[in-house]
Amino acid sequence: MNKVHKEKGFTLIELVIAIAIIGLLSAIAIPKFIDMSGDATEAAKKGMSGAVKSSHAIAIADLKRFPTNTELATYVNGDGISAVATGIQVTIDGNTHTVATYSDSNCSTAITATTDTVQCVGEIP
Repeated sequence: MNKVHKEKGFTLIELVIAIAIIGLLSAIAIPKFIDMSGDATEAAKKGMSGAVKSSHAIAIADLKRFPTNTELATYVNGDGISAVATGIQVTIDGNTHTVATYSDSNCSTAITATTDTVQCVGEIP
C-alpha cells in the first residue's frame, strides 16, 4: 500500500497574501495613531493649564491674596513644575511648556519675573 504523505503548512502564496493584508492594515492604522498622539498632547496641555488655574484659586484661598509666580508653582502638583519669568513651566511627554501668567485680571499684561503677583492664568500656546 502506498501512503500519500501530505505536507502540513502554508504555501508561499498564502504567506504573501497574509503579509500584504497586514501591510495594508498597518498603512491604515499608523496615520490614525499619529493623529491620536497629537490630540493627546493637546488634551494634556489643556489639562495642565486647567490644573494651574485650579492651583491659582487654591493659592488665593489659602494665602488670602494673589500669589507670586514662585508661590503658585508650589501649589501645582506634578513632576517638572517650576516658576519661570513668563509663567509656570511644566513637562508634558518629555517636552517643556509654559503656562502663561499675568499681573492683571484681564490676562493682558504678562508677568516678567518670578516675584510678580499672578492675578490671571492663561493657556499653554
